[in-house]
Amino acid sequence: MTDLICHENSYIKEFDATVTEITESGIILNKTAFYPGGGGQPPDKGSIIFENAEYPISGIQREGKNYIHKIDSQNIPINGKVHGVIDWEYRYNLMRTHTALHILCGVVWRDYKALVTGGDMKPLSARMDFELDTLSSEFAKEVETSINKEIQNELDIEIEVLEREQAFKIPDLIRTKINLLPDSIKQIRTVNITGLDLQADGGTHVNNTREVGKIIVIGHESKGKINKRLRIKVEN
Repeated sequence: MTDLICHENSYIKEFDATVTEITESGIILNKTAFYPGGGGQPPDKGSIIFENAEYPISGIQREGKNYIHKIDSQNIPINGKVHGVIDWEYRYNLMRTHTALHILCGVVWRDYKALVTGGDMKPLSARMDFELDTLSSEFAKEVETSINKEIQNELDIEIEVLEREQAFKIPDLIRTKINLLPDSIKQIRTVNITGLDLQADGGTHVNNTREVGKIIVIGHESKGKINKRLRIKVEN
């Protein structure tokens, strides 16, 4: 089982690990700080270093409770000691963007009680879809003002892992229209933007909303009768 240490600390930039298995497409490690992707957040980029040779990662694939780091592993043996290096600029920009989406989600839920119907992100740009009847330029501007107020409020962000039964006692823990958490998941990781938004989530986030920067709503569109989209970008 690969220990996903980025779930414990999103700020780990480098780490040491041991190769536990070699596959046709790469290596499995006993632990990793590389986020494998999921929940709309892309996987990390970076490289594995072994005996002064650097191997760029072309992808990360989940296999049961393990994660395959896709690299050219011909020269890396089982039990080999490796050093992982995260592409930090790419990761940190995704952390800022992911937190920005949670701020957006929190404000829209608090003020309009609209559920999320979809979302996607790239470093410093993203979109989120909501169950809304109407959407206007005035609405988008109002939301932009509200979400940037929460950044200025410098809210701390807390990560916690709860047993499933305990987690689902929290009101409105799932903000998506469809609950995407299968019954097989017994421990639920939560992301709490204190005083604003508490959700089940597996991605990487900053520690305080001030790190996000500034959020600009750059577009809005209708994707159906009760499905409306907001597009954002994140600036310093």
